[in-house]
Amino acid sequence: MAYQMKDDIKEVYFTEEQLAEKVKELGERITEDYRDKNPLIVSVLKGSYVFMADLTRAIDTPCNVDFMVVSSYGKGMKSSGEVQIIKDIEQQIEGRDLLIVEDILDSGVTLSYLMKILKARGAKSIRLCALLTKPARRKVDISVDYLGFEIPDEFVVGYGLDYAEKYRNLPYIGILKPYVYGGE
Repeated sequence: MAYQMKDDIKEVYFTEEQLAEKVKELGERITEDYRDKNPLIVSVLKGSYVFMADLTRAIDTPCNVDFMVVSSYGKGMKSSGEVQIIKDIEQQIEGRDLLIVEDILDSGVTLSYLMKILKARGAKSIRLCALLTKPARRKVDISVDYLGFEIPDEFVVGYGLDYAEKYRNLPYIGILKPYVYGGE
């Protein structure tokens, strides 16, 4: 029998249906809050690309999108605490209402840094939408305006989230078996 990615998943944490329902709910809230504001929605790549695509389709008000690549992880599983902007926003943000879309809020270091930079560039407002949050890993106090799900400190993949650039294409979010990443 051929190897399949699903063989590395200990359990499915959120199904495709649960994710679709949550994205629809978040899209409706964002639509209401940003009606007549034309927000700039900024996806923090790579992990948020699937969530961002689904979320923007669930928002029923004019908006612009842009992308950033920001990292504090390098190739590891834990934040190094050193933040790098690898790809910056291309659009002007001065006077704009920004909505940052992130896959997972872990330590908070990267997002806190990013939000400070964007505020200093003159953004009118900055709100955060995160699909997942892991409060147990938080190092920086940061508030999420639109939250999908709170999860325990498990290593999750799928729906854009990866381990070593793999598993992003799983249509659900699952807990990775520890043997995959050398855990217990």
